[in-house]
Amino acid sequence: MTKSLKVICPNGHLGFAPLKTESFRIAVEAGTDYIAADSGSDDIGPVPLGSDTCASPRAWQEHDLEVMLLAARKTGKPMIIGSAGDTGTNSRVDMYVEIIRDLARKHDLAPFRLGWFYSEVDKETVRASIRGGSPVRGLDGRPDLDEAELDATDRIVAMAGVHPFRALLEEGCDVIIGGRSSDSAIFAAAALHEGFPDAQAYYLGKVLECASFCAEPYGAKETVMGEITPEFVEVTAMHPGQRCTVASVAGHAMYERSNPFHEYVAGGLLDMTDCHYEQVSEKTTRVTGMKFVPAEEFRVKLEGSGRLGARFVGMAGIRDPYTIANVDAVIEWARTQVRERFGDDGWELHYNVFGRNGIMGEMEPLKDKPAHELLIVVQGVAPTREMAEELTITGTRQLFYARLPEVKGTAGGVSFVFDEVMEASPGCRWTLNHTMAVNDPLALFPTHSEIVGSDVLETA
Repeated sequence: MTKSLKVICPNGHLGFAPLKTESFRIAVEAGTDYIAADSGSDDIGPVPLGSDTCASPRAWQEHDLEVMLLAARKTGKPMIIGSAGDTGTNSRVDMYVEIIRDLARKHDLAPFRLGWFYSEVDKETVRASIRGGSPVRGLDGRPDLDEAELDATDRIVAMAGVHPFRALLEEGCDVIIGGRSSDSAIFAAAALHEGFPDAQAYYLGKVLECASFCAEPYGAKETVMGEITPEFVEVTAMHPGQRCTVASVAGHAMYERSNPFHEYVAGGLLDMTDCHYEQVSEKTTRVTGMKFVPAEEFRVKLEGSGRLGARFVGMAGIRDPYTIANVDAVIEWARTQVRERFGDDGWELHYNVFGRNGIMGEMEPLKDKPAHELLIVVQGVAPTREMAEELTITGTRQLFYARLPEVKGTAGGVSFVFDEVMEASPGCRWTLNHTMAVNDPLALFPTHSEIVGSDVLETA
């Protein structure tokens, strides 16, 4: 085992917005052993998984992959990507693999080994677990999965830990494209492959997963460098104007979790309760005291999404004070007209009132103090495109015709941003946020590899 290992991360969600090339260049020139990035998130909602699409433009994803690949091949350092194409479905992995092949051809790269793994899980595999007496356990208050909810699911991905990444590294892969993956595992796998302890390896992954989110002042898509030793992890901001401070690093370690000190991964728990943070230079913070607790049972997180139907969106603005004061009655009027046309069920109609409680809903503490103007966003979901469009038009236009007791004019209290409603992505919902027990850490993540490069492609 070497005394230390350096890993750089240029983007906390590859392709969601293009990485900044200058701080990445600085990091590469400073010297690194691995280049890695996560490309996925469930923050984008259930639609990309349910519809098997990307939330990010392909051009932005190609940009980040090209910048990283050229640096990795020039320096001879491995490159690791997890959760390809936002969701890590099989089609997104295939898309990234094809992009890497195309880039190898475009830049006449010398042959290298490309590895990849898949993360999609067949519903029958999950059904077999349920029927075999091994509960698929719900997370965040969800009940255990039943077959009705499974049948409402269109697509499932399992969240890989370090295991498929390590398997491909052991094969000698120079570039790895992963299916859906735990963010921290992408980076931890490199450190574990090089022989570093579990606790430090997983903390390295936790601190690097969102790139410059662990630095201050805030600046997205800038590169950070993590260095691991058997005793500690250090993280350094690469952008000249950013620093990794005790506050920024500790704050990042604690966010996005119900318990700020615990990070669960397939196979165990990173415990950050006793972490100590020390500013060792202007741009670098050192972390010690992390622990890793192996799990008694190996469980893999499953994410599933189910399609509800076609979706259209309408928008209406309100400036009239009386209409604002009675906006709930206006919305109920529109809902009543929809019920008269379409019945009581078989469709969904959602109203978000921006300027009152459009973001937080019923949790908004100031919903009784609306702004002087409101925007109502109307979303209609129905089994067919035609029904969804008509449903949304009805639910939007009828806001104009609402009958309020003190209104005597006929001009209406609502204006329309567009006369028409706009087709949107399908309506989807999360169906699985669960864990399933498996006997083999690689069972749900089949791996593949091949030699690619200009000479190889021309021969093929």
